[in-house]
Amino acid sequence: MMPIGPLMKEHRLIEKMLQLMEKEIEKMKKFLKANPLFIDITVDFIRMYADRTHHGKEEEILFRDLAKKELSPNHTKIMEELIKEHIWARTTVGKLVDAKNQYEKGNVKVLNDIVKYLTELTEFYPKHIEKEDKHFFIPVMKYFTKEEQDKMLQEFWDFDKTLIHEKYEKVIENLQNK
Repeated sequence: MMPIGPLMKEHRLIEKMLQLMEKEIEKMKKFLKANPLFIDITVDFIRMYADRTHHGKEEEILFRDLAKKELSPNHTKIMEELIKEHIWARTTVGKLVDAKNQYEKGNVKVLNDIVKYLTELTEFYPKHIEKEDKHFFIPVMKYFTKEEQDKMLQEFWDFDKTLIHEKYEKVIENLQNK
């Protein structure tokens, strides 16, 4: 298996979450009410799965290794775009959290902001995923030998094994600091 296999599989789960987000957006528009629990679940999914797990492997392993290669100008440009898009997604999720917190404090006027940020994320990710799946992942594998790909794949598995520990160490740290 090429190292892009797990990344593309992760995309399929992200797409399923996007479908749930779209349904929730429709409920918000229909009933003029946000579901803070759904937003918390969405934020956790995006931060832990889409960003930390998925983007983490891309940025900390794949992009790191690609930076050591002599990439075509097009592949360099796409990689730079992907990094900027990851930053944009993190910022947008932060705005969603801020709006949800205001909503929970009684500011119902931010419902439009909540819908806006969720919509932006549901519109962003399909394009981002398509760019990676169809225009980047497969072509950049040519820069790596079979041995390098195998090493990267192993590093992906090792990366995933540490995530649950990382998450709950942060949970404990946050609770201790309260």
